[in-house]
Amino acid sequence: MAKLKSRIALEPFAHFDLPTHHLSVSSLSLSQSTLYVGTRNGSLLLLSLNPTPTPTPTPTPNPPPIESVSFASLSRNVSLLRTVSVSGSPVESIFVLSEIGVVLVLSDGFLFITDSLLIHPVKKLGGLKGVSVIARRFRGTHSQSTDLTDNASNSSKGQRILDKFGGVRTNGVKSKDLEQNREGNYVFALVIGKKLMLIELVLSSDLANASFVILREMQCFDGVKSMVWLDDSIIVGTINGYSLFSCVTGQSGVIFSLPDLSRPPLLKLLWRNWEVLLLVDNVGVIVDALGQPVGGSLVFRKGGPDSIGDLSSYVVVVRDGKMDLYHKKSGNCIQTLTFGVEGVGQCIVANEENRSGEFAAVATPTKLICFRKVPSEEQIKDLLRKKNFNEAISLVEELECEGELSKEVLSLFHAQVGFLLLFDLHFKEAVDHFLQSETMQPSEVFPFIMRDPNRWSLLVPRNRYWGLHPPPVPLEDVVDDGLLAIQRAIFLRKAGVETVVDERFLSNPPTRAELLESAIKNIIRYLEVSRQKDLTLAVKEGVDTLLMYLYRALNYVDDMEKLASSENYCIVEELETLLDGSGHLRALAFLYASKGMSSKALAIWRILARNYSSGLWKDPGMHDGACVTSGRETAATEASNILEDSSDQDLVLQHLAWIADLNPALAVRILTSEKRTNQLSPDEVIAAIDPKKVEILQCYLQWLIEEQDSDDTRLHTLYALSLAKSAIESFNSESSSQSPDTGRQEHLKTPDNQRESIIQSPVRNRLQIFLQSSDLYDPEEVLDLIQDSELWLEKAILYRKLGQESLVLQILALKLEDSEAAEQYCAEIGRPDAYMQLLDMYLDPQDGKEPMFKAAVRLLHNRGESLDPLQVLETLSPDMPLQLASETILRMLRARLHHHRQGQIVHYLSRAVHIDARLARLEERSRLVQINDESLCDSCHARLGTKLFAMYPDDTVVCYKCFRRQGESTSVTGRDFKQDVLFKPGWLVTR
Repeated sequence: MAKLKSRIALEPFAHFDLPTHHLSVSSLSLSQSTLYVGTRNGSLLLLSLNPTPTPTPTPTPNPPPIESVSFASLSRNVSLLRTVSVSGSPVESIFVLSEIGVVLVLSDGFLFITDSLLIHPVKKLGGLKGVSVIARRFRGTHSQSTDLTDNASNSSKGQRILDKFGGVRTNGVKSKDLEQNREGNYVFALVIGKKLMLIELVLSSDLANASFVILREMQCFDGVKSMVWLDDSIIVGTINGYSLFSCVTGQSGVIFSLPDLSRPPLLKLLWRNWEVLLLVDNVGVIVDALGQPVGGSLVFRKGGPDSIGDLSSYVVVVRDGKMDLYHKKSGNCIQTLTFGVEGVGQCIVANEENRSGEFAAVATPTKLICFRKVPSEEQIKDLLRKKNFNEAISLVEELECEGELSKEVLSLFHAQVGFLLLFDLHFKEAVDHFLQSETMQPSEVFPFIMRDPNRWSLLVPRNRYWGLHPPPVPLEDVVDDGLLAIQRAIFLRKAGVETVVDERFLSNPPTRAELLESAIKNIIRYLEVSRQKDLTLAVKEGVDTLLMYLYRALNYVDDMEKLASSENYCIVEELETLLDGSGHLRALAFLYASKGMSSKALAIWRILARNYSSGLWKDPGMHDGACVTSGRETAATEASNILEDSSDQDLVLQHLAWIADLNPALAVRILTSEKRTNQLSPDEVIAAIDPKKVEILQCYLQWLIEEQDSDDTRLHTLYALSLAKSAIESFNSESSSQSPDTGRQEHLKTPDNQRESIIQSPVRNRLQIFLQSSDLYDPEEVLDLIQDSELWLEKAILYRKLGQESLVLQILALKLEDSEAAEQYCAEIGRPDAYMQLLDMYLDPQDGKEPMFKAAVRLLHNRGESLDPLQVLETLSPDMPLQLASETILRMLRARLHHHRQGQIVHYLSRAVHIDARLARLEERSRLVQINDESLCDSCHARLGTKLFAMYPDDTVVCYKCFRRQGESTSVTGRDFKQDVLFKPGWLVTR
């Protein structure tokens, strides 16, 4: 049998003792507020019930026996209205047809009928004798069962013969009269011997005229003890087992066979889902209308029940003065009530015949006790008072599946259970329930975090729910009170007193630190989920601020910084003292930044950058040097993120210096940020940059010139001068580093103070590119700076800007010995004398240098065709070896002659084309056009006659008027001969 539980689902509300000792209860029927009792001496008693308002169940762990309840108070809720005698034998079955106020009784094998108030005399229905079992037909809510009363084919053969002769029945009532006076159809199945008869009870306003119609007769079994008729199926129980008959076809089949020496069969219709319970020894099997098992089985107490009742989602069984209440779906026994002593005799239970019954009646041979269903909320409250949380949750789940709980009650329950579990130190389970409640507000947990009064005290709703938990107090007090309760329970347990404290706490008492940590972790979990809800601004502020409190309590540094750096609603005034005092300056800096308090945030990052070396913020996963460097870099990075968005020039320049000391690239990123709405003043920025931070200045100037398209000559000149200085220093450094002693000294330098350049390209490359691309700097000023240096290519670029071609050629040809660049420059000049000048430099380099014969020969080889051979011969030095120049001079002379002859060919070809064009023009002008009286103008279509006319090259002819309008170059076809030249055969195209 399922484990007994301490739920109170039923409570007694009425008690009745039979008036004489000669009466003994044999049957019961409960209908609304009336109770019909059949006795063994053939009497029928009518009792009136008066349920009082439902009291709160007794909050005791074990419900008391019925004998302990005050009978005086229960007896006031029931009264005996009337008693009638039916027969001299026990009343076996009672059917209350409450819709029409009729009661049908089976006694001594006969059917008796009377009114529901037992006022009229009891009438015996004639024609029926030896009835052993009777059952009323019930149809399910969505049943498609056959309507037997409207189907004449289902009538018995004898009935059809009677109808042919006028419809006279065995009781003397005519069929047609009955059809006219019928007020309702009530169909029953009854067993007489081995016959199963289906009858229709036909009633009129006068019960004396009550009759019945036999709808069908079928062969049945002997010894039928119990029967239920649902839809088209009649289930009968015998000592051998259970069988199913079809009321339509009459066919039968076995459902279950009972073992030998088993309890008598017992059937019970379950109203809620229109199912039938079959008792097999001490097991209740639930089947549908077709006899197929559905769901699980119910296992009753050993010995099986005397009687079974149906009450909503429960099954009520009685035996030996005890009543057990089983849940249909789970099969658990949820309540056991004692209403009589063991061996009291046969017990009977009756219930209301509807799907949502609230009352049940139990009878022993000498007394009656009526029970009513405790409202679901009261059951839940009772379990929560006893701290039977699991049972309460199970009950709520059952009610939710059955649709008996509204969303509001369900949300209220989860909140109430959550608070009870919280005070019972089950913090994880408490928060799980908080999260399932749709009505609970996050502000309700604020008092558990911060003591009243505080900023959010007025936001806390005063929801007491069912009033089962104490008022909220800080978590420290909850844990302290809980530990005190555990210690008290341990003491009481040793003294033999039972307590309701969790057994796990008694066997292994937790420490205060463990409980407090668990409480804070789970409240954090609840607040994190609450942040995603749609809350008011004040509640959002409370959630985020108190969440930061809890993070700090557990030293969740990462979570604190994540919350502070993201979009949040924290109240800075509530947190800055707390975070500053606990040393969580990074989180405070993030919080300041998220609230737009950039100055305070930057001040903290500056302090952290300076104090990382003190060891207060070391990362245990890194060695000391790397930790300090990483910490400083982080501080500088976070500060730069703030300054990149800031348009406050004073604030930016104030913090630029220390960030530049730590990471020049971050300083450049700050100065060149395009995130700010108003850009910084270049003059102020340049003045604020440390002169030693040359690369920062150069990057900033480069950004102004290239990205911002600045045309300020001062900035261009400053950039060029800065690059020139860096280039000179770099050149001197490279030159000095080639010395062995210098290289040894450089090797001995410590690399800690050295930092990689923030610009990857060499400074000379950048200088050369800028000097060539920009026209806005002052070349003379830059030239003055590099005049004494070895930056010859840069000097060449500057001289070129100044137009000093001779100096440029001297540098390219003599200093740099870059013949290709020198020749290219001569080509840019575009004058032949430039090549001659370059040739002079090669042959007479001055300053004691040897003549550059190879370069001269290369020049003659590449550019000799464009030079005057006479001048070249005059320029050649007598010292130049003839074998070097002879071949070149010869080729140059041949090329000269070739160019001359090519020129003559071109000249004569051009002359021929000119003559040919003149001839073609003359031929066009000499063409004759014949005009007659039928000739028309191609434009206005007027007859030309003797008018003046004109003809276009495309042979269109127009009158002079149209010619003036069209113009000389555009014909009637729209062709413009100036833009679209016309070629004809015989012109230059074919020659």
